[in-house]
Amino acid sequence: PRSPGGDAGSRALAVPGARSCRDRPEPAALPPSPLGFTDVNLNSRNTYEVSRRRSAPEHLPHGETAPAEPAPPPQEPVERARHRLGIAGASSSFAEFFTRNFFTKRTKELKPAVQSAPGWKLFGKVPPRENLPKDSKIIQQEYEARTGRMYKPPPPSARRKNIEFEPLSTTALILEDRPANLPAKSVEEALRHRQEYNEMVAEAKKREIKEAHKRKKIMRERFKQEENIASAMVIWVNEILPNWEGMRATRRVRELWWQGLPPSVRGKVWSLAVGNELNITPELYEIFLSRAKERWKSFSETGSENDIEDAGASVADREASLELIKLDISRTFPSLYIFQKGGPYHDLLHSVLGAYTCYRPDVGYVQGMSFIAAVLILNLEEADAFIAFANLLNKPCQLAFFRVDHSMMLKYFAAFEVFFEENLPKLFLHFKSYSLTPDIYLIDWIFTLYSKSLPLDLACRVWDVFCRDGEEFLFRTGLGILRLYEDILLQMDFIHIAQFLTKLPEDITSEKLFTCIAAIQMQNSNKKWSQVFASLMKDNKEGDKNHSPAPKS
Repeated sequence: PRSPGGDAGSRALAVPGARSCRDRPEPAALPPSPLGFTDVNLNSRNTYEVSRRRSAPEHLPHGETAPAEPAPPPQEPVERARHRLGIAGASSSFAEFFTRNFFTKRTKELKPAVQSAPGWKLFGKVPPRENLPKDSKIIQQEYEARTGRMYKPPPPSARRKNIEFEPLSTTALILEDRPANLPAKSVEEALRHRQEYNEMVAEAKKREIKEAHKRKKIMRERFKQEENIASAMVIWVNEILPNWEGMRATRRVRELWWQGLPPSVRGKVWSLAVGNELNITPELYEIFLSRAKERWKSFSETGSENDIEDAGASVADREASLELIKLDISRTFPSLYIFQKGGPYHDLLHSVLGAYTCYRPDVGYVQGMSFIAAVLILNLEEADAFIAFANLLNKPCQLAFFRVDHSMMLKYFAAFEVFFEENLPKLFLHFKSYSLTPDIYLIDWIFTLYSKSLPLDLACRVWDVFCRDGEEFLFRTGLGILRLYEDILLQMDFIHIAQFLTKLPEDITSEKLFTCIAAIQMQNSNKKWSQVFASLMKDNKEGDKNHSPAPKS
């Protein structure tokens, strides 16, 4: 039953009984209110349509009449209706009404609204249901129902035998029928697709087999290398190192040395090969390290060094060295992270480099030293690494480069070009045509002893033979790299050659590189490297004498 509104406040509401929406049964189509207000059925989608037809029967099609309205039920007094609804007075708000009648006191989980077919509601059209993606089986069933064709899949044994090699993203496009909304494949197209698919599977299978063979080959070589290292380690520990002076120059030891030193004895062999001509002791290292720490402390506190200048080095040079060390340590083997700030070897590397700047103030710190010191730290203890580092940089070649002795550096470059022309004449002429001189790529290689340019394990093997053969092997390694990439470099211009040699490919292997190094002959007109370099030094001295001014009479 409905309750007619008695005043302006209650006239706006047409409500059911005092029961809440939860307790109320599902209402049927209720008769309209005698005051002309439309009852809104919340579960009906076409309430607005019914109301519109009732209010405007003249718009119905010709010959149709509006449905007869049932007689209104007996009216209740307004006060009784208010009492049943629990409304205190006409001033009650809509919020109170909806809160007390339409919302239950217990919160329930909201169920997602299910969209249905298009229809009409009170304030607009219901949005159409979105097209949900159909499963391939449903599409196939619809296609079979419409065309009457039944798809018979091949037996499982004959279909997709090599499923691991199949490119699954294209299987449905090639093997299956098209969806129902697309034209069906012709016989020729289906056969062509089947042939293309078989070719793709065959190529994928070949590629997979090739990669599997490559992986197996790498694993076999690795196992073989580990076995050789294990057997070589026994020989080095038990036979060679105890009799170092007597066996180091024998043919057997030199051949074993060429194959690479076992990591467990590498540091020891390096120390013995480099020697200690400077007679540095661990105690001397501690002295220079404490001096370096005092300078760092005073430099950090005052921003400058107030000590008396050492011989051959100014305060500005020492300050610049300290700043360069801090900057370069963070850029030393950045992929390893062990030399970065907070890493296990950061302070150790800082100590070795700082102690060297105090030990050799005439040289100071030069960019590239951090890589050499880092490689030594990875293979030696702290004091032994410093001793090897100081003696290594005291060699003529390293001293000439790190002291930036231009005349000596030019002699090394000239000697390198002699053997470059002898071993790689085509590439030598190609470089000459672009005026590409050795200093463009050799300086970085010599300054870091290839530890920056080559992978670390390969650089350590280069160091092995460098400790055996001396500075000659550094330039022989450079020629081996040029020989390895000769075909590529012949196709490049000046800019691309410089960029390529500055950053070598990361996939370079020790077997390929050392094969090319072995093919390099360090002889020119029956002259070895040392003889060629000595003749260049002699010619330079004679030239200096000829260009010197005549003495005054």
